[in-house]
Amino acid sequence: MSPTLVTVALPGYDDDALYRAVASRDRRFDGRFVLGVTSTGIYCRPSCPARTPKRENVRYFVLPAAAVAAGFRACRRCRPERVAARPHIADETGLVERALALIGQGTVADVGIAGLAARLAVSERHLHRLLVSSVGTGALGLAQARRAQTARTLLEQTDLPVTDVAFAAGFGSLRQFNDVMRLEYGASPTELRRRPTKPDRPADVGSLALRVPVTVPWDGERLLAFLGSRAVAGVEAYDGQSYQRTLVTPAGPVLLALEPGDGAVHVQVTGSDVAAVGPAMVAVRRLCDLAADIDAIEAGLAAAPELAPLVRERPGLRVPGTVDGWEILVRAIVGQQVSVRAARTLLGRIVDRCGPETGLAGAGGQLSRLFPSAADLVTVDLDGLGLTGRRATTLRVAAEAAASRELLLQPGDDLAEARRRLVALPGIGPWTAEYVALRALADPDAWPGSDLVLARAASDIDTERLRPWRAYAALHLWTQHGEETA
Repeated sequence: MSPTLVTVALPGYDDDALYRAVASRDRRFDGRFVLGVTSTGIYCRPSCPARTPKRENVRYFVLPAAAVAAGFRACRRCRPERVAARPHIADETGLVERALALIGQGTVADVGIAGLAARLAVSERHLHRLLVSSVGTGALGLAQARRAQTARTLLEQTDLPVTDVAFAAGFGSLRQFNDVMRLEYGASPTELRRRPTKPDRPADVGSLALRVPVTVPWDGERLLAFLGSRAVAGVEAYDGQSYQRTLVTPAGPVLLALEPGDGAVHVQVTGSDVAAVGPAMVAVRRLCDLAADIDAIEAGLAAAPELAPLVRERPGLRVPGTVDGWEILVRAIVGQQVSVRAARTLLGRIVDRCGPETGLAGAGGQLSRLFPSAADLVTVDLDGLGLTGRRATTLRVAAEAAASRELLLQPGDDLAEARRRLVALPGIGPWTAEYVALRALADPDAWPGSDLVLARAASDIDTERLRPWRAYAALHLWTQHGEETA
């Protein structure tokens, strides 16, 4: 391996600082970068317990996929690819972060690199050049790393046949699967399965049980309780420990069951097609805000005297996400100026009227519906559900816009343009747009400032000091004041 190998620099850190982090095995840098060791051809996380390599043999990368592109394979001891990536990226336009978010959602698998570039309104060549210069590899390498990680999880935690694992992870052929796994991990799929690490909790019959690692601190109990308190009959259920919901994927409907664990989310996936597992795991990561750089977020919020006590009291508080941006928009519209209980009742009536049947049985047969899509709501009669005429009109107009793809409702979409299109619709104001940005667009700086509780709680706070983490500040303030919002 060439000692002149070019790697991507990390903004704000020089080689001395990075090497000190490696030599001290500082866990705070896990996820911020990985190091490739030219003498072994292996890349590790900074806290790897192996002997510290010589400085002249170390190369630094902002993402595991970049290390693989440079010819390194993952360390079998510290498992660097399992750590949630929290890279430092010099990206004033936000385009790289949007691209990474879309790739993480499986956009490349759905629409290809050309479709990804179109979503970002750039050429494929410009996108490739920008990603390589920023993170060290292109969209194909990043998508390949995502598939390989899903495959390794399934190899280690399930008894699925290798062929099923390959297609569940999104590989087009067994040959491609074998080649990529050797490239990423230096071993064949069969070799990686020799010492399986079974999940802590057994799966129900017909389900797959998976353990998804989480960057700590992680307040999973509070996040799932938030989702559970807003559970819509037929689609969701919550028993105080396990949150369950239905989900539509390109491979068909599935049932998800989530429980909080020590440094992990315990997930059960039930469905008729194993190919639905990959999209389901993407949904879990979005729903549980697993990509959050929680250390940086809490350090930023704690710098404000008013927020520091809240952060100490509730470490690991995440922003509850969603499995689909359209669903959050409907919840926000229906929940305007009504209690959470009333909103749940209205949403349950909508689901009962036009939510498609799943054909699956969950939560004792309670979960039998999917949340209605925009296309479902375009044609349905909303009379007699208890909605005001104005709210029914807003839902109809929003459904028509979403069905025709005029709205931007997914992480990775342009935040400013997404807000502009939302508030252009009748009946949708700044609060609704910000709430959608907070939960659906995964904007860490979303701030529904017109919310009455936030307006009161933050009246003496300089909210500009909370940037770019105001969404997390909102969750802390809502939680502190017992706010029930949509």
